[in-house]
Amino acid sequence: MYSHIMVPVDLAEKVGLQKAVQVAADLALHYGARMTLVSVSGGLQGKVSHSHAEYGRRLALYADEIAAEHGIHVDSLNYGVPDPSVEVDQKLIQAIDDLAADLVVMASHQPGWVEYFINSHGGRLASHAKISVFVVREGA
Repeated sequence: MYSHIMVPVDLAEKVGLQKAVQVAADLALHYGARMTLVSVSGGLQGKVSHSHAEYGRRLALYADEIAAEHGIHVDSLNYGVPDPSVEVDQKLIQAIDDLAADLVVMASHQPGWVEYFINSHGGRLASHAKISVFVVREGA
């Protein structure tokens, strides 16, 4: 049913990604699908790394960890941009086409009052992507 699963990743939020990564890995294993972690980095990288290249290296290492843990092949793709906060949604839509992905599995926080003013990345991607987007919430 699915052949290429894209998983948007912010390495600064690795703890909050665990459930979504588990779901994506289970689906990849079940369907024999490829899995690719996608990040958008740039600007000030202080939380995770000090350069776009270093962020990409850390993303690739995270992909290798997931692959080893779940016994699947996991690739990584990192887009470098001047301001990730402005360009992340556009780059995630582009990544779907670049990868020919047919499913996105992404983590999202629990919705709250702030969503009345600012759309979440998961909500925006689900609204604009031409493929299915599985939004996985952390917690119960």
